[in-house]
Amino acid sequence: MLREVVKIDEELCDGCEQCIPNCHEGALQMIDGKARLVSDLMCDGLGACLGYCPQGAITIEKREAEPYNETSVMEIMVEKGENTVVAHLQHLKEHNEMEFLKEGVQFLKDHENELEFNLNEVMNRVHNANTEEEQLACGCPGSEARSFNPQSVAAMPVAMAAGSLTLNSQVQGEQPSELKQWPVQMHLINPGASYFQQSDLVLAADCVAFSLGNFHSTWLKGKSLAIACPKLDSGLETYVSKIKSLIDDAKINTLTVMMMQVPCCGGLLQMVKTAAGHAERKVPIKSVIVGVEGEILQEEWI
Repeated sequence: MLREVVKIDEELCDGCEQCIPNCHEGALQMIDGKARLVSDLMCDGLGACLGYCPQGAITIEKREAEPYNETSVMEIMVEKGENTVVAHLQHLKEHNEMEFLKEGVQFLKDHENELEFNLNEVMNRVHNANTEEEQLACGCPGSEARSFNPQSVAAMPVAMAAGSLTLNSQVQGEQPSELKQWPVQMHLINPGASYFQQSDLVLAADCVAFSLGNFHSTWLKGKSLAIACPKLDSGLETYVSKIKSLIDDAKINTLTVMMMQVPCCGGLLQMVKTAAGHAERKVPIKSVIVGVEGEILQEEWI
C-alpha cells in the first residue's frame, strides 16, 4: 500500500511555525525550535502545510507503507528526545488512541534503562499537562478526534399552571443527534481511529443531511460517519486511499454511500468503487440516492 507522508528537512527548517496551524491533523508541532511530525498515525499526506513553509523544508514522501506500528514510531520519537516523546504521547491521548498510548508507554517501560530522560517525569507531563502550551500541543482543536455516545433528549416534565400547558422538548419535535464521533470530513478523518474499527460506515455527500429530515434517526444511528463533496473538494485521490484503508485496515462491516440526485454527486460512488476494487477485503456496499426535496429515490446494494 502506497502512502504519502510529510517529510521535514530539519536543516532547512528555521522554526517560523507557519506550518503548524495548517496541519489539519494536528500532527506537526514545534519541538526544540524545529517543526516535527509527532504522529505518523495522524498524518494523511494531504500536504496542507506545504504552502506555508517559506524555506521549502516540507515535502511529501510517497512510499510503501506498512500497517501503523506504535513500537516503530516510538523508536523514532525516543531518538528525538524527551519533548518529542511527550508531544507524541499527548497527541495519542488527546485523539483518544488509548491502545496506541498503552503500547507507547509499554515501549518506554521496556527500554527504561536505555532512555536519556526520566520516564516518571515524562509520564507526569503526559497525564498532568499544566501549561497552556502543553494543553494545546495537539494543534487545531477542530480536528481533534473524539468518540462519544449519542445522548437522547432528556424527558422534561410537562408543566401545567393556570390552565396553561408547556410541552417538553420531545413533544415539540426536538430530536437527539446520533453522531458518535468527530471529525467527519474526509480530509480530517483518520481511518485508524478506534471508532471506525469494524463499524458500519455511512459516507454521505455534504448536502444529504440537510435534505433528508430523518438522516440521524434512520440512517446515522449506530454508525460511523464521513462526509465529502466530490465536486467541490480537492485532493480526491486522498479520499480513495482513505476509503481503501477503511475497508482493509479498519475492517468496516458495511459501507453506505449516500448521494444527492444531482449528477456531480455520482463521483462519490465512483471513488468508493475504485477504492473497493483495489482493496484486499470485500465489503457490502449500499448506494442511496436522495432527492432534493428530501425523498429516497433509489436504494440498492451494489
